[in-house]
Amino acid sequence: MDSTNNTGPKWGMALDLERCIGCHACSVACKVENSVSLGHFRTKVYYYDYAATNPYNQQPTMKRAFLPTLCMQCEDAPCLDACPNGAIERGADGIVRIIESECDRSRDCIKACPYGALHIDPISQIADKCDFCSHRLAADMEPACVEVCPADVFAFGDLNDPSSRISAFHEKHRKQLSVLKPEEHTRPLVQYRGLGGVVPRAMEHKIPKGHSHDPHSYEIDTWAELKARFAPSAAPAKALKPAKKS
Repeated sequence: MDSTNNTGPKWGMALDLERCIGCHACSVACKVENSVSLGHFRTKVYYYDYAATNPYNQQPTMKRAFLPTLCMQCEDAPCLDACPNGAIERGADGIVRIIESECDRSRDCIKACPYGALHIDPISQIADKCDFCSHRLAADMEPACVEVCPADVFAFGDLNDPSSRISAFHEKHRKQLSVLKPEEHTRPLVQYRGLGGVVPRAMEHKIPKGHSHDPHSYEIDTWAELKARFAPSAAPAKALKPAKKS
């Protein structure tokens, strides 16, 4: 179901990955604000460890990249097209939302999403996803993730308002912005600065396609590769013996 028109705000978001410190404040705030059940996510921060070169001494080193993920609010949303009951709609404000009364838990939306953005809430037994904290927008407040981020990663606002923060961010960084998994052709309203730079494009492969974020998937997937690139660490130093009492 698509109820878009040209009036009112059209919400958009951009994340500056050059500022992200991987603190998880956004995902924690999201869980608290939206009562997201344990083991499920509306927002998830991925880590990615990879081999690099220290620019100061040209020696091999290891880097860690951070990638916050959420619903991309796609303009060509696969979940919307896949839902057999029309239980997903795109509002006039650009946000893709679940119509709770129409959801039959078919999970077709989950299978269709290339970003792992949907899950079935174990309590309500209906599909759940990020909606830019729509209840906060109705109260003239920003999404919880935007408000709590200590590194000012999130730029959010009305794309139709030239004076909004998101419009200013686009104006300044337009040539540096890109989307996750562009090959999916979903036209996300969420964009990123730093993909292919501070965050390697290879990191996109960590984001699940066709299933929800896995609470047990953590950041050990590149450790074997890194171990092979670095020499074994020196033997551990001997433990100091406690001083004798006088």
